[in-house]
Amino acid sequence: MENSKIGRRFEGKVAIITASTQGIGYSIAQRLGVEGASVVISSRRQRNVDEAVKKLKEQGIEVMGLVCHVSNAQQRKNLIDQTIQKYGKIDVVVSNAAANPSVDAILQTKETSLDKLWEINVKTSILLLQEASTHLTKGSSIVFISSISAFEPPAGLAMYGVTKTALLGLTKALATELAPHTRVNCVAPGFVPTHFAEYITSNPAMRKDLEGKTPLKRLGTTEDMAAATAFLASDEASYITGETIVVAGGAPSRL
Repeated sequence: MENSKIGRRFEGKVAIITASTQGIGYSIAQRLGVEGASVVISSRRQRNVDEAVKKLKEQGIEVMGLVCHVSNAQQRKNLIDQTIQKYGKIDVVVSNAAANPSVDAILQTKETSLDKLWEINVKTSILLLQEASTHLTKGSSIVFISSISAFEPPAGLAMYGVTKTALLGLTKALATELAPHTRVNCVAPGFVPTHFAEYITSNPAMRKDLEGKTPLKRLGTTEDMAAATAFLASDEASYITGETIVVAGGAPSRL
């Protein structure tokens, strides 16, 4: 979408987006920034952070970038502390970090992989919000990035899918816990050709098969996911909490 056609729903707002130097996370940071937010981006590698900050600044976006491996308690604390030091508040948190260390069947998945899946995909989302919660403004918004695989975990992504199912429950639970001042919602992307989903989307036969099975006959884009996230995070969605929007081109999720 052309920047000139985008509104300014986040003027004066401060948004933290985890795992946001490429892929869906980067597009979300870019969208919120273009709409006026001061964005705080992060990922595990300094080089990736520096590159993403440079690209966003070139688009006139107010941005701060930090190294934050979400499973590192000190780096999580630093992410929140630096945000507060610079901007004084938090209006939006988008929890996007995820890992998929295994494509094994659930009962063949090693314990170390199980631990990593739960830690990165679920537990650290909670720990980051524990750190951020006292700084959230009235009318703030949290968005979890789940996955279409949350609804019917597919073979090869089964345990990953189950952790994404947990985020649907977490969305409901926190929406109740944080009401009425903070809304909590979730976006469940379909297949999006990013580095994270490379092994699926870079295989031409698999890609064609996925496109064929999707009613809209295409894979999703990172911008599609950013648009839905921006809507849920904005005041336009001020009467929506505890909900999951599936952004998957009509791929089956539920009734």
